[in-house]
Parts: sequence; C-alpha cells; structure tokens
Amino acid sequence: MDTLRKHWYDMAGIFAIIALIGLIFFHATLTNYQLLMWLSLVSLFLHQLEEYRIVGTFPGMVNKVMFNSELPDRYPLNTNTSVYVNVFVGWGAYLLAAIFAEKAIWLGLATILVSVGNTVAHTTLFNIKGKTLFNAGLATSWLFFAPCIVFFFKIVYADNLIHLSDYLIGVPLGIVLNVVGILKLITWLADKNTPYIFEQRNLLPQDRKK
Repeated sequence: MDTLRKHWYDMAGIFAIIALIGLIFFHATLTNYQLLMWLSLVSLFLHQLEEYRIVGTFPGMVNKVMFNSELPDRYPLNTNTSVYVNVFVGWGAYLLAAIFAEKAIWLGLATILVSVGNTVAHTTLFNIKGKTLFNAGLATSWLFFAPCIVFFFKIVYADNLIHLSDYLIGVPLGIVLNVVGILKLITWLADKNTPYIFEQRNLLPQDRKK
C-alpha cells in the first residue's frame, strides 16, 4: 500500500500509454462511444500525472489555497486520501464507464460530470483563490477533459444513446462523485497527525522547506 501511495500517479502514466497503444490496435472494433470512454479514462490518467508528477503541486495548492492549511504537506489532503479519491473512486468509476459503455450511459455521464467539475475548478476556482493564471491540472483539463466532454454529448445525441433515465441517474451520481467522492473524502480522512505526508516537490514553492 505504501508503494501505491507514493507511485499511483506514475502508474497512471504507464496505464495511459498502455491504453493508448491498445486503442491504436483495436480502435476499429470499438464504437465511437466506447472509444470515447476509453479516451476519457486516459484523460483522467494524464490529468492525475500532471497534478501529482509533471507539475506536481496540486496537493500543496489544495491544502494551502483551498483550506488555508498550516500543514500543507499533510492536511487536510494527504497521500492516503489521494489514493482513495484518485484510484478507488476515480479509476474505478472511469474504468467501469469504459467497460460497460453503452450498457451504462448514465455512468459515462456521471464521469463526464467529474471531468466538467475538474475543468471548472482548475479554470476558475483554483486560479481565483490562488490569484494565479495556471495551476497543476489546468493544462490537461483543457487539452483532454474538455474535448471528451464535448464529444460525449455530440456522440450520445448523434447516435440516440442517451435517455431521460440516464440523466435521472447520471446527474445525481455525478454530483455525488464530485462532492462525496472528492471533497467529503478529503475532509473525512483529514488528520493533522497523519504519517501520510507529501514530498516537498508536491508543495507550492513558497511552502517548501529551505
């Protein structure tokens, strides 16, 4: 579990590469919707890689900017919570949406709403609160999440895939994933004495120990 806490986002990058290679070879056997859902999963992997590795300062930003924490390396978001939010909730939901595809349009809609929530938060909330123009996760939100969001609605309407029941289930589930699966988990698992501490590189530059 300790290895997972330290390297799940690196695994996400590897999984993204594997998934893209698989799609290159098998895309002809997939429907447009199936292809989109697998690309949506890849977009999540790449988004997480940007947040925690490539730029890497997402944990510190959340703790300091959003929660004004005096312990930005561990409170309220810590490495253990990150696994629950990103791996168990994030990977789980997006992977199931790709596997079930047209059999569960409502689940695809719910995950797309998570992508919408991320894009809105990274574009507006984080930048306004942090008084910045860029934050860890913004680039992949627009490069990958945004196109998936647009094409989701284009495909489900063009192919008559979505129905009222999908909205009645998918929209509430999407809200639950955004609020409970992300925000509430962070506060529920918050612990100032946690041993699950982020590395200095995961903090904003001004919060790193000299």
